[in-house]
Amino acid sequence: MNSQKSNVNVNGRDYRWPDSPRVVVCIDGSEPDYIEQAVAAGVMPWMKKVVEQQGSDLRANCVVPSFTNPNNISIVTGVPPVIHGICGNFYYDKANDREVMMNEPELLRTPTIFKAFQDAGAKVAVVTAKDKLRRLLGNELRFGEGGAICFSSEKSDQVSFAENGIDNVLDMVDMEVPSVYSAELSEFIFAAGVKLMETVRPDLMYLSTTDYIQHKFAPGSDGANSFYAMMDKYWAQLDALGAVIALTADHGMNAKHDAAGDPNIIYLQDEMDRLMSPGAARVILPITDPYVVHHGALGSYATVYLPENADIAELISRLSAIDGIEAVYTNQQGCERFELAQDRMGDLILVSSKHVVIGTTASRHDLSGLDVPLRSHGGVTEQQVPLIVSQPVVDLAQAQQLHNYDIFNLALNHVAN
Repeated sequence: MNSQKSNVNVNGRDYRWPDSPRVVVCIDGSEPDYIEQAVAAGVMPWMKKVVEQQGSDLRANCVVPSFTNPNNISIVTGVPPVIHGICGNFYYDKANDREVMMNEPELLRTPTIFKAFQDAGAKVAVVTAKDKLRRLLGNELRFGEGGAICFSSEKSDQVSFAENGIDNVLDMVDMEVPSVYSAELSEFIFAAGVKLMETVRPDLMYLSTTDYIQHKFAPGSDGANSFYAMMDKYWAQLDALGAVIALTADHGMNAKHDAAGDPNIIYLQDEMDRLMSPGAARVILPITDPYVVHHGALGSYATVYLPENADIAELISRLSAIDGIEAVYTNQQGCERFELAQDRMGDLILVSSKHVVIGTTASRHDLSGLDVPLRSHGGVTEQQVPLIVSQPVVDLAQAQQLHNYDIFNLALNHVAN
């Protein structure tokens, strides 16, 4: 190891240079129970060995809103959204009066751990399921011969050295482009990760899945256990190749339906129109992304923009009384509570209870794609996630509240080099 590369500083935290490859995995939608039940069912032999013998099995909090973009970006920057600025999958750009996806790299307010390590001379590889994340994760990386590698399984047939740092991914992985609504979209990531470890051997690798399976299958079900058995097989291969593997999730997942299987939905725009005049308030659902078949753009978190003359105290009182609303915060209260950027949240922040989701109006949500009872996320009840490292974690403060965005810190600073 080059002694000049012993420390890399990014976003106020020092990271040690690894003496072996570090693979960080974000298992989208993976509450701890998925792994626990799969291990108990005997379908994850590698994981059983890690949690019972060779590694560290911890728990952490994800950031709220417990959605994909803010959590993935928190993980890869090592800091919460109040610093990096990505507070949802979707937000209202009030200055320009437009609702936009939070996929554009210019929305990021901090560099990633990947960029800092590449600048220090590291080999970096990032593989994600959906292309919506790829540009954010690859922000400011240098591509081309000898540069970083960053691509999505969704667009794996469209890669180039100039854009992704790699070519002919389908030939490398020996798989066809998976459907975006499939378990194979995530399997492709791990198959690619193993091939990259065998050939390029990155110093840092980040693998981020989709939560398609978790939206459809509860922990311990055959569908879930089959998916976790698949991942276990690839993690064992990466372990055998000499990588330290660190696993976490961007959020958990809960059933959001009643005993009959019908979704439990609070249509918040309808409620605001009733409490005020129609259209006076604007409800934004930060879960919104292009892939709504499995969740119908319904999650347990919302933010509301109000006119200047709104009686905020009265609205909080009225909204808090709605069955299924767990908490209502002012902008300042909510952003302090969840470490969010105030300029990218509305005047009110609402979180629903464990089995309830928030929508806008009934006419705006197409639920025809739901072929199983609704499972979703977004609130505090989906905040606990696994944090598992394939080697023992050392020198960690006992009382420390861990977050999923501490995972690179653990993998680089708290695994014995």
